[in-house]
Amino acid sequence: MKKNMQIWLVIVFVLFLFPVLIQFIPEESKISNSKIIKENAIIVYASNIVEEEKVEAEPEPEPEVSKELETTAGKVLIYFTHATEAYKPITKAVDGKIMVNHQTENVMKMGDKLKGLLELNGVETDTLKKIVPHGRAYNDIRPFVKKQLSENEYDLIIDIHRDAVGPDKTTIVHEGERYAKVAFVLGLDNPSYKQNEVMTNRVKTEMEKRIPGITRNVISKGGAGVDGKYNQDLHPNIILIELGGIGNSEDELYRTVAIIAESISELLSNSDDAEEK
Repeated sequence: MKKNMQIWLVIVFVLFLFPVLIQFIPEESKISNSKIIKENAIIVYASNIVEEEKVEAEPEPEPEVSKELETTAGKVLIYFTHATEAYKPITKAVDGKIMVNHQTENVMKMGDKLKGLLELNGVETDTLKKIVPHGRAYNDIRPFVKKQLSENEYDLIIDIHRDAVGPDKTTIVHEGERYAKVAFVLGLDNPSYKQNEVMTNRVKTEMEKRIPGITRNVISKGGAGVDGKYNQDLHPNIILIELGGIGNSEDELYRTVAIIAESISELLSNSDDAEEK
Protein backbone atom coordinates (compact mmCIF):
# COMPACT_ATOMS: atom_id res chain seq x y z
CA MET A 1 0.00 0.00 0.00
CA LYS A 2 2.79 2.32 0.89
CA LYS A 3 4.56 1.46 -2.41
CA ASN A 4 1.49 2.32 -4.50
CA MET A 5 1.23 5.63 -2.76
CA GLN A 6 4.82 6.41 -3.72
CA ILE A 7 4.17 5.62 -7.40
CA TRP A 8 1.21 7.88 -7.54
CA LEU A 9 3.11 10.67 -5.85
CA VAL A 10 5.84 10.39 -8.49
CA ILE A 11 3.28 10.53 -11.33
CA VAL A 12 1.58 13.57 -9.83
CA PHE A 13 4.96 15.22 -9.29
CA VAL A 14 6.02 14.65 -12.95
CA LEU A 15 2.72 15.96 -14.29
CA PHE A 16 3.06 18.98 -12.08
CA LEU A 17 6.63 19.75 -13.21
CA PHE A 18 6.17 19.02 -17.01
CA PRO A 19 4.88 22.50 -17.97
CA VAL A 20 7.76 24.01 -16.06
CA LEU A 21 10.42 21.73 -17.60
CA ILE A 22 9.26 22.26 -21.23
CA GLN A 23 10.08 25.94 -20.95
CA PHE A 24 13.76 25.01 -20.55
CA ILE A 25 13.90 23.11 -23.89
CA PRO A 26 16.06 25.14 -26.43
CA GLU A 27 14.06 27.14 -29.01
CA GLU A 28 16.24 25.86 -31.88
CA SER A 29 15.05 22.32 -31.27
CA LYS A 30 11.46 23.48 -31.39
CA ILE A 31 12.04 25.40 -34.63
CA SER A 32 13.95 22.50 -36.18
CA ASN A 33 11.18 20.06 -35.40
CA SER A 34 8.56 22.48 -36.61
CA LYS A 35 10.51 23.12 -39.80
CA ILE A 36 10.81 19.42 -40.54
CA ILE A 37 7.09 19.00 -40.11
CA LYS A 38 6.35 22.00 -42.31
CA GLU A 39 8.82 20.96 -45.01
CA ASN A 40 7.37 17.50 -45.07
CA ALA A 41 3.93 19.01 -45.42
CA ILE A 42 5.10 21.21 -48.31
CA ILE A 43 6.75 18.33 -50.10
CA VAL A 44 3.65 16.24 -49.90
CA TYR A 45 1.51 19.15 -51.12
CA ALA A 46 3.86 19.92 -53.99
CA SER A 47 3.88 16.33 -55.15
CA ASN A 48 0.11 16.35 -55.17
CA ILE A 49 0.11 19.45 -57.40
CA VAL A 50 2.60 17.91 -59.80
CA GLU A 51 0.51 14.80 -60.09
CA GLU A 52 -2.59 16.90 -60.79
CA GLU A 53 -0.73 18.94 -63.41
CA LYS A 54 0.47 15.79 -65.13
CA VAL A 55 -3.06 14.55 -65.42
CA GLU A 56 -4.33 17.89 -66.71
CA ALA A 57 -1.43 18.29 -69.16
CA GLU A 58 -2.15 15.05 -70.98
CA PRO A 59 -3.51 16.14 -74.40
CA GLU A 60 -6.89 14.85 -75.35
CA PRO A 61 -7.02 12.99 -78.66
CA GLU A 62 -8.01 15.34 -81.47
CA PRO A 63 -11.14 14.42 -83.39
CA GLU A 64 -10.44 13.08 -86.85
CA VAL A 65 -11.18 15.59 -89.61
CA SER A 66 -12.44 14.03 -92.78
CA LYS A 67 -10.89 15.55 -95.91
CA GLU A 68 -13.01 15.62 -99.01
CA LEU A 69 -11.29 14.34 -102.09
CA GLU A 70 -10.66 17.02 -104.65
CA THR A 71 -12.44 16.27 -107.86
CA THR A 72 -12.06 17.87 -111.26
CA ALA A 73 -14.33 18.05 -114.26
CA GLY A 74 -11.54 16.87 -116.54
CA LYS A 75 -8.06 17.84 -117.66
CA VAL A 76 -7.10 20.19 -120.49
CA LEU A 77 -3.85 21.08 -122.24
CA ILE A 78 -3.45 24.47 -123.96
CA TYR A 79 -0.57 25.11 -126.32
CA PHE A 80 0.34 27.60 -129.04
CA THR A 81 1.89 26.59 -132.37
CA HIS A 82 2.15 30.26 -133.38
CA ALA A 83 2.80 31.61 -129.90
CA THR A 84 3.55 35.26 -130.77
CA GLU A 85 0.45 35.93 -132.88
CA ALA A 86 -0.94 39.23 -131.60
CA TYR A 87 -3.87 41.65 -131.94
CA LYS A 88 -3.41 45.17 -133.31
CA PRO A 89 -5.61 47.03 -130.78
CA ILE A 90 -3.77 45.38 -127.87
CA THR A 91 -0.24 46.05 -129.10
CA LYS A 92 -1.18 49.65 -129.89
CA ALA A 93 -2.53 50.16 -126.35
CA VAL A 94 0.59 48.63 -124.79
CA ASP A 95 3.43 49.85 -127.04
CA GLY A 96 1.78 52.49 -129.17
CA LYS A 97 2.59 50.31 -132.19
CA ILE A 98 0.28 48.26 -134.40
CA MET A 99 1.79 44.77 -134.57
CA VAL A 100 0.60 41.31 -135.58
CA ASN A 101 3.34 39.55 -133.61
CA HIS A 102 4.41 40.39 -130.05
CA GLN A 103 6.53 38.67 -127.43
CA THR A 104 4.12 39.25 -124.51
CA GLU A 105 0.80 40.65 -125.82
CA ASN A 106 -0.17 37.59 -127.82
CA VAL A 107 -2.30 34.44 -127.89
CA MET A 108 -0.41 33.04 -124.90
CA LYS A 109 -1.95 35.80 -122.80
CA MET A 110 -5.38 34.63 -123.97
CA GLY A 111 -4.36 31.09 -123.02
CA ASP A 112 -3.52 32.23 -119.49
CA LYS A 113 -6.96 33.80 -119.20
CA LEU A 114 -8.62 30.61 -120.42
CA LYS A 115 -6.59 28.49 -118.01
CA GLY A 116 -7.67 30.64 -115.05
CA LEU A 117 -11.35 30.46 -115.96
CA LEU A 118 -11.25 26.71 -116.58
CA GLU A 119 -9.65 26.08 -113.21
CA LEU A 120 -12.31 28.23 -111.52
CA ASN A 121 -14.81 25.79 -113.02
CA GLY A 122 -12.95 22.76 -111.68
CA VAL A 123 -11.09 21.83 -114.87
CA GLU A 124 -7.42 21.02 -114.29
CA THR A 125 -5.44 22.86 -116.97
CA ASP A 126 -1.84 22.82 -118.19
CA THR A 127 -0.27 25.28 -120.61
CA LEU A 128 2.67 24.46 -122.86
CA LYS A 129 4.49 27.68 -123.69
CA LYS A 130 7.14 27.00 -126.27
CA ILE A 131 8.03 29.59 -128.90
CA VAL A 132 9.27 28.04 -132.13
CA PRO A 133 10.11 29.63 -135.51
CA HIS A 134 6.96 30.53 -137.43
CA GLY A 135 7.97 28.96 -140.75
CA ARG A 136 8.19 25.35 -139.53
CA ALA A 137 6.06 25.83 -136.44
CA TYR A 138 3.96 22.65 -136.70
CA ASN A 139 7.01 20.43 -137.18
CA ASP A 140 9.02 22.21 -134.47
CA ILE A 141 6.26 22.23 -131.83
CA ARG A 142 5.36 18.59 -132.46
CA PRO A 143 7.99 16.88 -130.25
CA PHE A 144 7.09 19.13 -127.30
CA VAL A 145 3.39 18.35 -127.62
CA LYS A 146 4.16 14.67 -128.09
CA LYS A 147 6.27 14.61 -124.92
CA GLN A 148 3.56 16.41 -122.93
CA LEU A 149 0.95 13.90 -124.07
CA SER A 150 3.19 10.94 -123.22
CA GLU A 151 3.54 12.19 -119.63
CA ASN A 152 -0.09 13.19 -118.99
CA GLU A 153 -3.62 12.15 -119.88
CA TYR A 154 -5.91 14.87 -121.20
CA ASP A 155 -9.58 15.01 -122.06
CA LEU A 156 -9.10 17.94 -124.43
CA ILE A 157 -6.08 19.59 -126.08
CA ILE A 158 -6.43 23.08 -127.57
CA ASP A 159 -4.03 24.71 -130.00
CA ILE A 160 -4.85 28.46 -129.85
CA HIS A 161 -4.20 30.72 -132.87
CA ARG A 162 -5.27 34.16 -134.05
CA ASP A 163 -6.82 34.51 -137.53
CA ALA A 164 -5.39 36.99 -140.02
CA VAL A 165 -8.75 38.32 -141.26
CA GLY A 166 -10.25 41.64 -140.16
CA PRO A 167 -12.78 42.46 -137.42
CA ASP A 168 -15.72 42.55 -139.80
CA LYS A 169 -15.43 38.76 -140.08
CA THR A 170 -14.31 38.03 -136.51
CA THR A 171 -16.69 40.11 -134.40
CA ILE A 172 -20.29 39.60 -133.25
CA VAL A 173 -22.58 41.79 -131.15
CA HIS A 174 -24.87 39.95 -128.74
CA GLU A 175 -27.24 41.80 -126.39
CA GLY A 176 -25.17 44.94 -126.67
CA GLU A 177 -21.80 43.24 -126.03
CA ARG A 178 -19.09 42.63 -128.62
CA TYR A 179 -17.42 39.21 -128.84
CA ALA A 180 -14.53 37.87 -130.91
CA LYS A 181 -15.68 35.03 -133.13
CA VAL A 182 -13.96 31.64 -133.12
CA ALA A 183 -13.10 29.51 -136.14
CA PHE A 184 -11.98 25.86 -136.03
CA VAL A 185 -9.41 24.24 -138.31
CA LEU A 186 -9.51 20.52 -139.07
CA GLY A 187 -6.64 18.68 -140.80
CA LEU A 188 -7.98 16.22 -143.38
CA ASP A 189 -4.59 14.54 -143.91
CA ASN A 190 -4.84 13.06 -140.42
CA PRO A 191 -6.06 9.45 -140.90
CA SER A 192 -8.17 9.76 -137.75
CA TYR A 193 -9.51 13.25 -138.46
CA LYS A 194 -13.11 12.09 -137.97
CA GLN A 195 -12.42 11.68 -134.26
CA ASN A 196 -10.98 15.19 -134.02
CA GLU A 197 -13.98 16.46 -135.96
CA VAL A 198 -16.35 15.01 -133.36
CA MET A 199 -14.64 16.89 -130.52
CA THR A 200 -14.41 20.08 -132.61
CA ASN A 201 -18.15 20.03 -133.28
CA ARG A 202 -18.95 19.31 -129.64
CA VAL A 203 -17.06 22.41 -128.48
CA LYS A 204 -18.61 24.48 -131.28
CA THR A 205 -22.12 23.36 -130.35
CA GLU A 206 -21.65 24.23 -126.69
CA MET A 207 -20.45 27.72 -127.60
CA GLU A 208 -23.39 28.29 -129.95
CA LYS A 209 -25.81 27.39 -127.15
CA ARG A 210 -24.56 30.40 -125.23
CA ILE A 211 -23.99 32.96 -127.97
CA PRO A 212 -25.58 32.06 -131.33
CA GLY A 213 -23.21 33.03 -134.12
CA ILE A 214 -20.09 33.27 -131.92
CA THR A 215 -18.39 30.55 -133.99
CA ARG A 216 -17.51 30.55 -137.65
CA ASN A 217 -17.46 27.49 -139.89
CA VAL A 218 -15.09 24.58 -139.37
CA ILE A 219 -12.27 25.13 -141.86
CA SER A 220 -11.18 21.75 -143.24
CA LYS A 221 -7.75 21.65 -144.90
CA GLY A 222 -5.77 18.96 -146.68
CA GLY A 223 -3.68 18.27 -149.73
CA ALA A 224 -0.80 20.21 -151.28
CA GLY A 225 0.22 23.60 -149.97
CA VAL A 226 -1.08 23.17 -146.40
CA ASP A 227 0.08 21.25 -143.34
CA GLY A 228 -2.94 18.99 -143.51
CA LYS A 229 -2.49 17.39 -140.08
CA TYR A 230 -1.85 20.25 -137.66
CA ASN A 231 -0.52 17.64 -135.21
CA GLN A 232 -4.09 16.46 -134.60
CA ASP A 233 -2.91 12.94 -135.35
CA LEU A 234 -1.19 12.95 -131.94
CA HIS A 235 -4.50 12.70 -130.06
CA PRO A 236 -8.16 12.28 -131.10
CA ASN A 237 -9.20 15.21 -128.91
CA ILE A 238 -6.83 17.88 -130.24
CA ILE A 239 -8.72 20.86 -131.64
CA LEU A 240 -7.31 23.97 -133.34
CA ILE A 241 -9.12 27.26 -132.76
CA GLU A 242 -8.64 30.67 -134.34
CA LEU A 243 -9.51 33.05 -131.49
CA GLY A 244 -10.66 36.25 -133.12
CA GLY A 245 -8.62 38.11 -135.69
CA ILE A 246 -5.99 40.85 -135.93
CA GLY A 247 -8.54 43.60 -135.24
CA ASN A 248 -10.24 42.31 -132.07
CA SER A 249 -9.87 44.18 -128.78
CA GLU A 250 -8.89 42.73 -125.44
CA ASP A 251 -12.43 43.09 -124.06
CA GLU A 252 -13.93 41.29 -127.05
CA LEU A 253 -11.41 38.47 -126.73
CA TYR A 254 -11.86 38.08 -122.98
CA ARG A 255 -15.64 37.83 -123.34
CA THR A 256 -15.20 35.04 -125.85
CA VAL A 257 -12.60 33.29 -123.70
CA ALA A 258 -15.19 33.22 -120.90
CA ILE A 259 -17.68 31.55 -123.27
CA ILE A 260 -15.06 28.99 -124.31
CA ALA A 261 -14.33 28.20 -120.64
CA GLU A 262 -18.01 27.75 -119.79
CA SER A 263 -18.57 25.56 -122.83
CA ILE A 264 -15.60 23.28 -122.17
CA SER A 265 -16.45 22.96 -118.48
CA GLU A 266 -19.99 21.95 -119.35
CA LEU A 267 -18.81 19.56 -122.04
CA LEU A 268 -16.32 17.76 -119.81
CA SER A 269 -18.75 17.60 -116.89
CA ASN A 270 -21.37 15.98 -119.09
CA SER A 271 -18.77 13.52 -120.38
CA ASP A 272 -17.96 12.47 -116.80
CA ASP A 273 -21.65 12.03 -116.00
CA ALA A 274 -22.16 9.90 -119.08
CA GLU A 275 -19.23 7.66 -118.18
CA GLU A 276 -20.58 7.15 -114.64
CA LYS A 277 -23.95 6.08 -116.00
